[in-house]
Amino acid sequence: MKTTPLRLFFLLTGLLVLGLSATTRSLQAADDDRPNILFAISDDQSWAHTSAAGYPAISTPNFDRVAKLGVRFTNCFCGSPGCSPSRASLLTGRYPWMIEHAGTHASEFPARYEVYPDMLERAGYFVGYTGKGWGPGNWRISGRERNPAGPDYSQIKSKEDLPAGINKNDYAANFAAFLKDRPTGKPFCFWYGATEPHRSFEKGIGLKRGKKLEDADVPAFLPDTPEVRSDLLDYCVEIEHFDAHLGRMLDMLEKAGELENTLVVVTSDNGMAFPRAKANCYEYGVHMPLAVCWPKQVPGGRVVDDLVSFTDLAPTYLDVAGLKPSEQMVGKSLMNVLESKESGRVDPSRDAVYSARERHSSSRWNNLAYPQRALRTTQYLYIRNFRPERWPAGTPRKLDNQGKLGPMHGGYHDIDACPTLSFLIDNVDDAKIGSFLHLAVDHRPAEEMFDIEKDPACLNNLAEDPKFAEAKAELAATLESYLRKTGDPRILDGGDIFESYKRYSALRSFPKPDWAKDE
Repeated sequence: MKTTPLRLFFLLTGLLVLGLSATTRSLQAADDDRPNILFAISDDQSWAHTSAAGYPAISTPNFDRVAKLGVRFTNCFCGSPGCSPSRASLLTGRYPWMIEHAGTHASEFPARYEVYPDMLERAGYFVGYTGKGWGPGNWRISGRERNPAGPDYSQIKSKEDLPAGINKNDYAANFAAFLKDRPTGKPFCFWYGATEPHRSFEKGIGLKRGKKLEDADVPAFLPDTPEVRSDLLDYCVEIEHFDAHLGRMLDMLEKAGELENTLVVVTSDNGMAFPRAKANCYEYGVHMPLAVCWPKQVPGGRVVDDLVSFTDLAPTYLDVAGLKPSEQMVGKSLMNVLESKESGRVDPSRDAVYSARERHSSSRWNNLAYPQRALRTTQYLYIRNFRPERWPAGTPRKLDNQGKLGPMHGGYHDIDACPTLSFLIDNVDDAKIGSFLHLAVDHRPAEEMFDIEKDPACLNNLAEDPKFAEAKAELAATLESYLRKTGDPRILDGGDIFESYKRYSALRSFPKPDWAKDE
Protein backbone atom coordinates (compact mmCIF):
# COMPACT_ATOMS: atom_id res chain seq x y z
CA MET A 1 0.00 0.00 0.00
CA LYS A 2 1.35 3.33 -1.04
CA THR A 3 2.03 5.75 1.83
CA THR A 4 0.73 9.19 0.91
CA PRO A 5 1.78 12.33 2.77
CA LEU A 6 -1.66 12.39 4.42
CA ARG A 7 -1.32 8.76 5.58
CA LEU A 8 2.16 9.53 6.87
CA PHE A 9 0.79 12.47 8.83
CA PHE A 10 -1.87 10.32 10.53
CA LEU A 11 0.68 7.56 11.21
CA LEU A 12 3.10 9.96 12.91
CA THR A 13 0.26 11.60 14.82
CA GLY A 14 -0.92 8.22 16.09
CA LEU A 15 2.57 7.27 17.20
CA LEU A 16 2.89 10.60 19.01
CA VAL A 17 -0.41 10.05 20.81
CA LEU A 18 0.62 6.53 21.79
CA GLY A 19 3.93 7.89 23.06
CA LEU A 20 2.22 10.58 25.11
CA SER A 21 -0.20 8.02 26.53
CA ALA A 22 2.71 5.80 27.52
CA THR A 23 4.44 8.77 29.12
CA THR A 24 1.26 9.64 31.01
CA ARG A 25 0.94 6.05 32.25
CA SER A 26 4.60 6.14 33.30
CA LEU A 27 4.08 9.36 35.23
CA GLN A 28 0.95 7.92 36.86
CA ALA A 29 2.90 4.82 37.86
CA ALA A 30 5.57 7.04 39.37
CA ASP A 31 2.88 9.00 41.24
CA ASP A 32 1.38 5.76 42.51
CA ASP A 33 4.68 4.92 44.13
CA ARG A 34 4.73 8.09 46.22
CA PRO A 35 4.23 7.28 49.89
CA ASN A 36 1.00 7.75 51.75
CA ILE A 37 1.14 10.03 54.77
CA LEU A 38 -0.65 9.27 58.04
CA PHE A 39 -0.25 12.04 60.60
CA ALA A 40 -1.54 11.26 64.11
CA ILE A 41 -1.68 14.09 66.64
CA SER A 42 -3.02 13.86 70.18
CA ASP A 43 -4.27 16.88 72.09
CA ASP A 44 -2.17 17.98 75.11
CA GLN A 45 0.48 15.29 75.69
CA SER A 46 4.02 15.98 76.91
CA TRP A 47 7.02 14.12 75.50
CA ALA A 48 7.61 11.90 78.54
CA HIS A 49 4.25 10.16 78.45
CA THR A 50 4.67 7.11 76.25
CA SER A 51 5.77 3.64 77.24
CA ALA A 52 8.61 3.89 74.69
CA ALA A 53 9.93 6.82 76.75
CA GLY A 54 9.69 4.71 79.90
CA TYR A 55 6.67 6.21 81.64
CA PRO A 56 5.50 3.49 84.06
CA ALA A 57 1.79 4.36 84.25
CA ILE A 58 1.05 4.17 80.54
CA SER A 59 0.89 1.64 77.72
CA THR A 60 1.25 2.99 74.18
CA PRO A 61 2.03 -0.10 72.09
CA ASN A 62 1.18 1.60 68.82
CA PHE A 63 3.33 4.68 69.34
CA ASP A 64 6.02 2.19 70.34
CA ARG A 65 5.36 0.16 67.18
CA VAL A 66 5.92 3.21 64.98
CA ALA A 67 9.09 4.02 66.92
CA LYS A 68 10.39 0.47 66.49
CA LEU A 69 9.60 0.42 62.78
CA GLY A 70 11.33 3.77 62.36
CA VAL A 71 12.70 6.52 64.59
CA ARG A 72 11.80 7.91 68.00
CA PHE A 73 12.85 11.53 68.34
CA THR A 74 13.73 12.56 71.89
CA ASN A 75 13.92 16.31 71.20
CA CYS A 76 10.89 17.42 69.20
CA PHE A 77 9.39 20.84 69.97
CA CYS A 78 6.07 22.38 68.99
CA GLY A 79 5.76 25.91 67.69
CA SER A 80 3.56 26.98 70.60
CA PRO A 81 2.29 25.50 73.88
CA GLY A 82 -1.33 26.05 72.79
CA CYS A 83 -3.56 24.17 70.34
CA SER A 84 -4.37 26.44 67.42
CA PRO A 85 -1.03 28.29 67.04
CA SER A 86 0.86 25.01 67.37
CA ARG A 87 -1.27 23.33 64.70
CA ALA A 88 -0.99 26.36 62.42
CA SER A 89 2.78 26.25 62.80
CA LEU A 90 3.02 22.62 61.68
CA LEU A 91 0.55 23.18 58.82
CA THR A 92 2.49 26.13 57.43
CA GLY A 93 6.09 25.27 58.35
CA ARG A 94 6.33 28.70 59.98
CA TYR A 95 6.70 29.87 63.58
CA PRO A 96 3.64 31.44 65.25
CA TRP A 97 4.94 35.02 65.09
CA MET A 98 5.18 34.62 61.28
CA ILE A 99 1.50 33.81 60.63
CA GLU A 100 -0.36 36.80 62.10
CA HIS A 101 -3.79 35.87 63.49
CA ALA A 102 -3.06 32.15 63.24
CA GLY A 103 -0.19 32.61 65.68
CA THR A 104 -2.51 33.30 68.58
CA HIS A 105 -5.32 31.27 70.10
CA ALA A 106 -8.89 31.05 68.79
CA SER A 107 -8.47 33.67 66.10
CA GLU A 108 -8.30 33.44 62.27
CA PHE A 109 -6.11 31.61 59.75
CA PRO A 110 -5.24 33.98 56.88
CA ALA A 111 -5.60 32.21 53.53
CA ARG A 112 -2.36 33.68 52.20
CA TYR A 113 -0.41 31.20 54.32
CA GLU A 114 -0.14 27.94 52.41
CA VAL A 115 -0.79 24.69 54.22
CA TYR A 116 0.70 21.36 53.23
CA PRO A 117 -2.64 19.45 52.75
CA ASP A 118 -3.63 21.91 50.02
CA MET A 119 -0.23 21.63 48.35
CA LEU A 120 -0.35 17.83 48.40
CA GLU A 121 -3.90 17.79 47.07
CA ARG A 122 -2.87 19.93 44.11
CA ALA A 123 -0.08 17.43 43.48
CA GLY A 124 -2.51 14.51 43.25
CA TYR A 125 -2.84 13.35 46.87
CA PHE A 126 -6.21 12.44 48.35
CA VAL A 127 -6.47 14.38 51.63
CA GLY A 128 -8.72 14.39 54.67
CA TYR A 129 -8.86 14.50 58.45
CA THR A 130 -10.86 13.24 61.38
CA GLY A 131 -11.41 14.72 64.83
CA LYS A 132 -9.58 17.92 65.60
CA GLY A 133 -7.88 19.61 62.68
CA TRP A 134 -6.80 23.21 63.05
CA GLY A 135 -8.59 24.89 65.92
CA PRO A 136 -10.03 26.39 67.90
CA GLY A 137 -10.57 29.39 65.65
CA ASN A 138 -12.48 30.75 62.68
CA TRP A 139 -11.00 29.59 59.38
CA ARG A 140 -14.06 30.66 57.37
CA ILE A 141 -13.64 34.36 58.13
CA SER A 142 -10.37 34.39 56.17
CA GLY A 143 -12.00 33.02 53.04
CA ARG A 144 -10.94 29.40 53.42
CA GLU A 145 -13.49 26.89 52.19
CA ARG A 146 -12.58 24.14 54.65
CA ASN A 147 -10.49 23.44 57.72
CA PRO A 148 -6.78 23.82 56.86
CA ALA A 149 -6.31 20.12 57.72
CA GLY A 150 -8.52 19.14 54.76
CA PRO A 151 -12.01 17.67 54.19
CA ASP A 152 -13.64 16.41 57.38
CA TYR A 153 -14.23 12.70 58.03
CA SER A 154 -15.83 12.73 61.49
CA GLN A 155 -19.34 11.47 60.88
CA ILE A 156 -19.04 7.94 62.30
CA LYS A 157 -19.54 7.77 66.06
CA SER A 158 -18.43 5.08 68.48
CA LYS A 159 -20.97 2.68 69.98
CA GLU A 160 -18.65 1.87 72.88
CA ASP A 161 -19.47 2.83 76.46
CA LEU A 162 -16.66 5.39 76.69
CA PRO A 163 -15.53 7.26 79.80
CA ALA A 164 -16.84 10.78 80.27
CA GLY A 165 -14.55 13.27 78.56
CA ILE A 166 -13.60 10.95 75.68
CA ASN A 167 -14.93 12.00 72.29
CA LYS A 168 -17.54 9.77 70.65
CA ASN A 169 -15.78 10.10 67.29
CA ASP A 170 -14.77 6.66 66.01
CA TYR A 171 -11.52 7.94 64.55
CA ALA A 172 -10.43 4.62 63.07
CA ALA A 173 -13.80 3.95 61.47
CA ASN A 174 -13.67 7.39 59.89
CA PHE A 175 -10.20 6.61 58.56
CA ALA A 176 -11.67 3.46 56.99
CA ALA A 177 -14.38 5.59 55.35
CA PHE A 178 -11.70 7.92 54.02
CA LEU A 179 -9.78 4.99 52.54
CA LYS A 180 -12.97 3.69 50.93
CA ASP A 181 -13.50 7.07 49.25
CA ARG A 182 -9.92 7.27 47.99
CA PRO A 183 -9.75 7.12 44.18
CA THR A 184 -7.85 4.12 42.87
CA GLY A 185 -4.16 4.78 42.42
CA LYS A 186 -3.99 7.95 44.48
CA PRO A 187 -1.63 8.29 47.44
CA PHE A 188 -3.29 9.76 50.52
CA CYS A 189 -2.47 12.23 53.25
CA PHE A 190 -4.65 11.81 56.33
CA TRP A 191 -4.69 13.83 59.56
CA TYR A 192 -5.86 11.86 62.60
CA GLY A 193 -6.52 14.46 65.27
CA ALA A 194 -7.77 13.02 68.53
CA THR A 195 -9.31 15.34 71.11
CA GLU A 196 -7.68 13.21 73.82
CA PRO A 197 -6.08 13.79 76.28
CA HIS A 198 -7.59 17.28 76.32
CA ARG A 199 -9.50 18.14 79.50
CA SER A 200 -11.80 17.14 80.98
CA PHE A 201 -11.11 13.57 82.15
CA GLU A 202 -13.47 11.24 83.98
CA LYS A 203 -12.23 11.62 87.51
CA GLY A 204 -10.84 8.38 88.87
CA ILE A 205 -10.96 6.48 85.57
CA GLY A 206 -7.29 5.56 85.84
CA LEU A 207 -7.80 3.78 89.15
CA LYS A 208 -11.00 2.17 87.83
CA ARG A 209 -9.00 0.80 84.90
CA GLY A 210 -6.54 -0.86 87.28
CA LYS A 211 -3.72 1.67 87.23
CA LYS A 212 -1.74 2.16 90.40
CA LEU A 213 -0.93 5.41 92.14
CA GLU A 214 2.68 4.37 92.63
CA ASP A 215 3.17 4.17 88.85
CA ALA A 216 2.39 7.86 88.31
CA ASP A 217 5.69 9.68 87.95
CA VAL A 218 4.96 13.20 89.21
CA PRO A 219 7.00 16.04 87.66
CA ALA A 220 8.83 18.16 90.19
CA PHE A 221 6.69 21.27 89.56
CA LEU A 222 3.65 19.46 91.01
CA PRO A 223 3.13 18.14 94.54
CA ASP A 224 3.47 14.39 94.92
CA THR A 225 0.08 13.60 96.42
CA PRO A 226 -2.60 10.96 95.78
CA GLU A 227 -4.85 13.61 94.22
CA VAL A 228 -2.25 14.63 91.65
CA ARG A 229 -1.20 11.04 90.97
CA SER A 230 -4.81 10.04 90.31
CA ASP A 231 -5.24 12.97 87.91
CA LEU A 232 -2.13 11.82 86.04
CA LEU A 233 -3.53 8.29 85.77
CA ASP A 234 -6.75 9.67 84.26
CA TYR A 235 -4.65 11.57 81.73
CA CYS A 236 -2.84 8.35 80.84
CA VAL A 237 -6.13 6.58 80.07
CA GLU A 238 -6.98 9.23 77.47
CA ILE A 239 -3.56 8.92 75.82
CA GLU A 240 -4.15 5.17 75.60
CA HIS A 241 -7.46 5.83 73.83
CA PHE A 242 -5.62 7.89 71.20
CA ASP A 243 -3.05 5.14 70.86
CA ALA A 244 -5.68 2.41 70.44
CA HIS A 245 -7.22 4.14 67.41
CA LEU A 246 -3.75 4.62 65.96
CA GLY A 247 -3.28 0.86 66.27
CA ARG A 248 -6.48 0.15 64.36
CA MET A 249 -5.31 2.44 61.58
CA LEU A 250 -1.91 0.78 61.37
CA ASP A 251 -3.59 -2.63 61.19
CA MET A 252 -5.80 -1.45 58.31
CA LEU A 253 -2.75 -0.31 56.37
CA GLU A 254 -0.85 -3.50 57.09
CA LYS A 255 -3.80 -5.67 56.01
CA ALA A 256 -4.08 -3.67 52.77
CA GLY A 257 -0.35 -4.05 52.12
CA GLU A 258 0.18 -0.30 52.35
CA LEU A 259 2.02 0.14 55.64
CA GLU A 260 5.41 -0.39 53.99
CA ASN A 261 4.91 2.65 51.80
CA THR A 262 3.24 4.94 54.32
CA LEU A 263 5.05 7.68 56.19
CA VAL A 264 3.53 7.55 59.68
CA VAL A 265 4.14 10.48 62.04
CA VAL A 266 2.83 10.42 65.63
CA THR A 267 3.05 13.39 67.99
CA SER A 268 0.96 15.81 70.07
CA ASP A 269 0.18 19.51 69.68
CA ASN A 270 1.39 20.84 73.04
CA GLY A 271 2.09 19.78 76.59
CA MET A 272 -0.14 18.19 79.18
CA ALA A 273 -3.03 20.22 80.65
CA PHE A 274 -1.60 20.63 84.13
CA PRO A 275 -0.38 23.76 85.94
CA ARG A 276 2.97 25.06 84.62
CA ALA A 277 2.84 22.78 81.55
CA LYS A 278 0.35 23.57 78.75
CA ALA A 279 0.30 27.27 77.78
CA ASN A 280 3.86 27.69 79.09
CA CYS A 281 7.13 27.63 77.16
CA TYR A 282 8.64 25.38 79.82
CA GLU A 283 9.78 21.89 78.92
CA TYR A 284 6.48 20.20 79.75
CA GLY A 285 4.63 22.74 77.60
CA VAL A 286 6.62 22.58 74.34
CA HIS A 287 8.59 19.29 74.34
CA MET A 288 6.60 16.73 72.32
CA PRO A 289 6.62 12.96 71.70
CA LEU A 290 7.52 12.09 68.10
CA ALA A 291 7.77 8.75 66.35
CA VAL A 292 8.17 8.42 62.57
CA CYS A 293 8.28 5.36 60.32
CA TRP A 294 8.30 4.62 56.60
CA PRO A 295 9.34 0.96 56.47
CA LYS A 296 10.12 1.03 52.75
CA GLN A 297 12.59 3.90 53.10
CA VAL A 298 13.54 4.61 56.72
CA PRO A 299 15.84 2.29 58.72
CA GLY A 300 14.08 1.31 61.92
CA GLY A 301 14.87 0.74 65.56
CA ARG A 302 16.62 4.06 66.07
CA VAL A 303 16.46 6.79 68.72
CA VAL A 304 17.54 10.23 67.51
CA ASP A 305 18.44 13.16 69.75
CA ASP A 306 18.55 15.93 67.12
CA LEU A 307 16.55 19.06 67.90
CA VAL A 308 13.58 19.09 65.54
CA SER A 309 10.67 21.49 65.22
CA PHE A 310 7.05 21.28 64.13
CA THR A 311 8.08 23.67 61.36
CA ASP A 312 10.05 20.73 59.90
CA LEU A 313 7.00 18.51 59.36
CA ALA A 314 5.37 20.26 56.40
CA PRO A 315 8.66 20.39 54.44
CA THR A 316 9.14 16.69 55.20
CA TYR A 317 5.73 15.77 53.82
CA LEU A 318 6.35 17.76 50.67
CA ASP A 319 9.81 16.24 50.31
CA VAL A 320 8.56 12.63 50.37
CA ALA A 321 5.93 13.59 47.80
CA GLY A 322 8.64 14.89 45.48
CA LEU A 323 7.69 18.54 45.96
CA LYS A 324 9.73 21.55 46.92
CA PRO A 325 8.79 23.28 50.17
CA SER A 326 6.87 26.51 49.87
CA GLU A 327 9.08 29.58 49.92
CA GLN A 328 7.08 30.64 52.98
CA MET A 329 8.36 27.71 55.03
CA VAL A 330 11.31 28.11 57.41
CA GLY A 331 11.51 24.49 58.58
CA LYS A 332 13.61 21.91 56.78
CA SER A 333 12.84 18.34 55.78
CA LEU A 334 13.73 15.58 58.21
CA MET A 335 14.48 13.09 55.45
CA ASN A 336 18.27 13.34 55.81
CA VAL A 337 17.86 12.24 59.43
CA LEU A 338 15.19 9.64 58.70
CA GLU A 339 17.12 7.96 55.91
CA SER A 340 20.32 7.82 57.93
CA LYS A 341 21.17 4.59 59.70
CA GLU A 342 22.52 6.50 62.68
CA SER A 343 21.14 7.02 66.17
CA GLY A 344 21.93 9.78 68.66
CA ARG A 345 22.96 13.08 67.07
CA VAL A 346 22.66 12.74 63.29
CA ASP A 347 22.54 16.26 61.83
CA PRO A 348 24.87 18.68 63.72
CA SER A 349 23.18 21.69 62.10
CA ARG A 350 20.04 21.01 64.13
CA ASP A 351 21.31 22.83 67.19
CA ALA A 352 18.40 25.14 68.07
CA VAL A 353 14.60 25.27 67.91
CA TYR A 354 12.11 27.97 68.88
CA SER A 355 8.66 28.23 70.44
CA ALA A 356 6.31 31.10 71.21
CA ARG A 357 3.02 32.04 72.73
CA GLU A 358 0.73 35.03 72.66
CA ARG A 359 -2.85 34.87 73.92
CA HIS A 360 -4.08 31.50 75.15
CA SER A 361 -7.46 31.69 76.85
CA SER A 362 -9.30 34.90 77.78
CA SER A 363 -7.40 35.40 81.02
CA ARG A 364 -6.57 39.09 81.41
CA TRP A 365 -8.01 42.56 81.18
CA ASN A 366 -8.80 43.63 77.61
CA ASN A 367 -8.09 40.08 76.37
CA LEU A 368 -4.35 40.71 76.60
CA ALA A 369 -1.73 38.05 75.94
CA TYR A 370 1.18 36.78 77.97
CA PRO A 371 3.79 36.96 75.18
CA GLN A 372 6.77 34.60 75.36
CA ARG A 373 9.53 33.53 72.99
CA ALA A 374 11.77 30.56 73.73
CA LEU A 375 15.01 29.12 72.41
CA ARG A 376 15.91 25.52 73.13
CA THR A 377 19.43 24.15 72.58
CA THR A 378 20.71 20.72 73.53
CA GLN A 379 21.49 21.95 77.04
CA TYR A 380 19.54 25.13 77.74
CA LEU A 381 16.06 26.56 77.54
CA TYR A 382 16.01 30.35 77.35
CA ILE A 383 12.70 32.22 77.65
CA ARG A 384 11.97 35.88 77.14
CA ASN A 385 8.78 37.14 78.82
CA PHE A 386 7.89 40.37 77.03
CA ARG A 387 5.26 41.56 79.52
CA PRO A 388 6.44 40.41 82.96
CA GLU A 389 4.00 42.79 84.67
CA ARG A 390 1.14 40.57 83.49
CA TRP A 391 0.02 37.39 85.22
CA PRO A 392 1.28 34.30 83.32
CA ALA A 393 -1.69 32.03 84.08
CA GLY A 394 -4.32 34.75 84.21
CA THR A 395 -5.33 37.56 86.54
CA PRO A 396 -6.08 36.00 89.95
CA ARG A 397 -9.54 37.58 90.20
CA LYS A 398 -12.08 38.15 87.43
CA LEU A 399 -15.36 40.05 87.28
CA ASP A 400 -18.73 38.33 87.42
CA ASN A 401 -21.71 39.11 85.17
CA GLN A 402 -22.62 42.09 87.35
CA GLY A 403 -19.10 43.51 87.17
CA LYS A 404 -18.30 42.54 90.75
CA LEU A 405 -14.93 41.17 91.72
CA GLY A 406 -14.95 37.40 92.05
CA PRO A 407 -13.07 35.19 94.52
CA MET A 408 -9.29 35.03 94.74
CA HIS A 409 -7.66 32.42 92.44
CA GLY A 410 -10.73 32.29 90.21
CA GLY A 411 -9.14 33.75 87.10
CA TYR A 412 -6.40 31.32 86.10
CA HIS A 413 -7.94 30.43 82.75
CA ASP A 414 -4.62 29.79 81.04
CA ILE A 415 -4.65 26.60 83.11
CA ASP A 416 -7.37 24.16 82.10
CA ALA A 417 -9.84 23.53 84.90
CA CYS A 418 -8.79 20.28 86.56
CA PRO A 419 -8.59 18.42 89.87
CA THR A 420 -4.90 19.28 90.23
CA LEU A 421 -5.52 23.02 89.93
CA SER A 422 -8.48 22.80 92.34
CA PHE A 423 -6.30 20.89 94.80
CA LEU A 424 -3.59 23.54 94.63
CA ILE A 425 -6.06 26.36 95.16
CA ASP A 426 -7.82 24.57 98.03
CA ASN A 427 -4.45 24.10 99.74
CA VAL A 428 -2.85 27.44 98.89
CA ASP A 429 -2.28 28.19 102.58
CA ASP A 430 -0.48 24.89 103.14
CA ALA A 431 3.21 25.66 103.59
CA LYS A 432 4.29 22.92 101.19
CA ILE A 433 1.49 22.63 98.64
CA GLY A 434 0.86 26.36 98.31
CA SER A 435 4.30 26.89 96.83
CA PHE A 436 3.34 24.77 93.81
CA LEU A 437 0.42 27.05 93.01
CA HIS A 438 2.73 30.06 93.21
CA LEU A 439 5.13 28.36 90.78
CA ALA A 440 2.31 28.14 88.26
CA VAL A 441 0.62 31.52 88.64
CA ASP A 442 2.97 34.16 90.12
CA HIS A 443 4.74 36.89 88.17
CA ARG A 444 7.88 35.84 86.34
CA PRO A 445 11.02 37.78 85.43
CA ALA A 446 11.66 39.10 81.93
CA GLU A 447 14.27 36.39 81.33
CA GLU A 448 14.38 32.74 82.35
CA MET A 449 17.09 30.21 81.66
CA PHE A 450 17.24 26.54 82.62
CA ASP A 451 19.80 23.79 82.32
CA ILE A 452 17.52 21.11 80.90
CA GLU A 453 20.05 18.32 81.39
CA LYS A 454 19.91 18.92 85.16
CA ASP A 455 16.53 20.58 85.55
CA PRO A 456 13.84 19.34 83.11
CA ALA A 457 11.14 20.63 85.47
CA CYS A 458 12.44 24.18 84.89
CA LEU A 459 12.60 25.15 88.56
CA ASN A 460 16.06 26.71 88.89
CA ASN A 461 16.19 29.96 86.93
CA LEU A 462 19.82 30.67 86.02
CA ALA A 463 19.18 33.98 84.26
CA GLU A 464 20.51 36.10 87.12
CA ASP A 465 23.33 33.76 88.14
CA PRO A 466 26.68 35.44 87.31
CA LYS A 467 28.21 32.03 86.55
CA PHE A 468 25.87 31.72 83.55
CA ALA A 469 26.07 35.32 82.34
CA GLU A 470 28.10 34.48 79.25
CA ALA A 471 25.86 31.57 78.27
CA LYS A 472 22.74 33.67 78.82
CA ALA A 473 24.09 36.53 76.71
CA GLU A 474 24.79 34.14 73.86
CA LEU A 475 21.33 32.59 74.07
CA ALA A 476 19.64 36.00 74.24
CA ALA A 477 21.59 37.22 71.22
CA THR A 478 20.77 34.08 69.23
CA LEU A 479 17.07 34.37 70.01
CA GLU A 480 16.86 38.07 69.18
CA SER A 481 18.82 37.62 65.96
CA TYR A 482 16.46 34.87 64.79
CA LEU A 483 13.35 36.83 65.73
CA ARG A 484 14.61 39.86 63.81
CA LYS A 485 15.55 37.73 60.83
CA THR A 486 12.07 36.21 60.73
CA GLY A 487 10.22 39.49 61.33
CA ASP A 488 8.75 39.03 64.80
CA PRO A 489 6.57 42.06 65.66
CA ARG A 490 7.40 41.63 69.34
CA ILE A 491 11.00 42.51 68.56
CA LEU A 492 10.46 44.96 65.72
CA ASP A 493 7.65 47.17 67.03
CA GLY A 494 6.49 45.99 70.44
CA GLY A 495 4.03 43.42 69.17
CA ASP A 496 0.82 45.34 69.84
CA ILE A 497 -0.57 43.94 66.61
CA PHE A 498 -1.04 40.59 68.37
CA GLU A 499 -3.35 42.23 70.91
CA SER A 500 -5.65 43.40 68.09
CA TYR A 501 -6.44 39.95 66.66
CA LYS A 502 -10.04 39.02 67.37
CA ARG A 503 -10.79 36.08 69.63
CA TYR A 504 -13.77 33.98 68.46
CA SER A 505 -14.16 31.98 71.67
CA ALA A 506 -15.72 33.27 74.88
CA LEU A 507 -14.43 36.48 76.47
CA ARG A 508 -14.20 37.15 80.20
CA SER A 509 -14.01 40.38 82.17
CA PHE A 510 -11.17 41.37 84.45
CA PRO A 511 -10.40 44.48 86.47
CA LYS A 512 -8.11 47.02 84.85
CA PRO A 513 -4.61 46.49 86.27
CA ASP A 514 -2.69 49.29 87.96
CA TRP A 515 -0.01 49.30 85.27
CA ALA A 516 -2.70 50.00 82.64
CA LYS A 517 -4.42 52.91 84.42
CA ASP A 518 -2.68 55.47 82.22
CA GLU A 519 -3.35 53.61 78.95
